[in-house]
Amino acid sequence: MSDLVLAAEGLGKSYPLPKGELCVFEGLDFALRRGELAAVMGASGVGKTTLLNLLGGLDRPSAGRVLLDGGNLFAGSDREVAAVRNRKIGFVFQVFHLLPEFTALENVAFPLMIGGAAKKDAFAGAEAMLREVGLEDKTSSRPGQLSGGEQQRVAIARALVNGPSLLLADEPTGNLDWKTGENVLRLIL
Repeated sequence: MSDLVLAAEGLGKSYPLPKGELCVFEGLDFALRRGELAAVMGASGVGKTTLLNLLGGLDRPSAGRVLLDGGNLFAGSDREVAAVRNRKIGFVFQVFHLLPEFTALENVAFPLMIGGAAKKDAFAGAEAMLREVGLEDKTSSRPGQLSGGEQQRVAIARALVNGPSLLLADEPTGNLDWKTGENVLRLIL
């Protein structure tokens, strides 16, 4: 098995405008190997989030392709791309996107259940992951009952519960104080 996890080949994204189109970027090539950490930096509005959305299968590129574990991420239907995304890609967003009516345990178990795991197995995996992020005492808490740092750790646990090949984070500490942000980065690493 190759140690190449992610590759972008000739990647480009454009959006149609009433007169012409807006090219966010084009001809992007890069590769990421297992265990590598990369940061995408740039001014606001240059396409960092757009790039992450393409690499994570949330949006289709206008040109080029994304290879994940050697396979073309966008070779299948939207449903097939979603299944690959659920199995192989973890996301940590600046806005946590936790389901407010679910407990921490249910939020973390959700990707496992979407992937077809039995509820008992999904809850066991979610409980183990919450223990990993130091929230074993918060399994029955809803997001509104958690601090910002605790919510972010639930989001990290949810992103990692499937054992993804790739973890994508879009400003994962942007809404956190310095100390909590440092702890979240330590957890991600």
